[in-house]
Amino acid sequence: MSEFPFSGDKLDLDAYLGRIGLGRAGGPDPGTLRMIHRAHLAAFPFENLEILLGRPVLLDIKALQEKLVDRRRGGYCFEHNLLLAAVLERLGFAVWGLAARVSRDDGGVAPVTHMALGVHAGGQDWLCDVGFGGDGLLDPLPLRPAGPVPQDGRSFAVETRRHGVRVLRTLRPEGWSDLYAIGPERRLPVDYAVMNHYTSTHAGSPFVSRLLVQRTEEGVRRSLVGRALKVTRSDGSREQRDVGGGELREVLRSQFLIELDDADAETLVRVCSVVT
Repeated sequence: MSEFPFSGDKLDLDAYLGRIGLGRAGGPDPGTLRMIHRAHLAAFPFENLEILLGRPVLLDIKALQEKLVDRRRGGYCFEHNLLLAAVLERLGFAVWGLAARVSRDDGGVAPVTHMALGVHAGGQDWLCDVGFGGDGLLDPLPLRPAGPVPQDGRSFAVETRRHGVRVLRTLRPEGWSDLYAIGPERRLPVDYAVMNHYTSTHAGSPFVSRLLVQRTEEGVRRSLVGRALKVTRSDGSREQRDVGGGELREVLRSQFLIELDDADAETLVRVCSVVT
């Protein structure tokens, strides 16, 4: 297997660090891992705009750099975590891919379509995930039974279940609930190409039927699902309102740091009036 299965050798590391607001990065230790994890989340939004605009979601490192770093856009789990994996490889971390089954509110079984990362640092393995959106981790979490671990007003835990499955859980007002179940197998980029095809094209995927935009930073989490804009702060306060088509472009810019050109903005407003 290549020394850089996630193409870290092809990454423009300086451009990435500049994009997330870091002049430099330290060695492969837990402090550096936590710093990059937080900075990535604050800089890059979670979003599915390319799908709604009728364009393919490309996962090669050149395309990821061009979209997220150069064009200052965001993406969803495969884009975020594949880019982060390349960064961590380049910095000397031991990193491997994980795949997870996201829990459904209705109790049904979802396909395995979520990507996360395992990373070794400081003598232990960590769960890293900058691509889950508004309910996800702010910091890396020990990849072993642990919890509750507080993170910026929320609590998370990892629980081990049958057949080597590990479940990421979060504490909500009504009690603990599962976010996703991680299988024991280590994954490679080719596996995510198959998952990405389903997620970006299948009629049953939530990413093809409505607008999903989220951004996580310390103290505040923002989400735009369909027309509903929600801002939740770590002190428990919350704001929510509907976003009209005429203000969508400005909301994407001011709340999620997404700049669209005139053509894409017009297309997105038209598509969202149909699918949301």
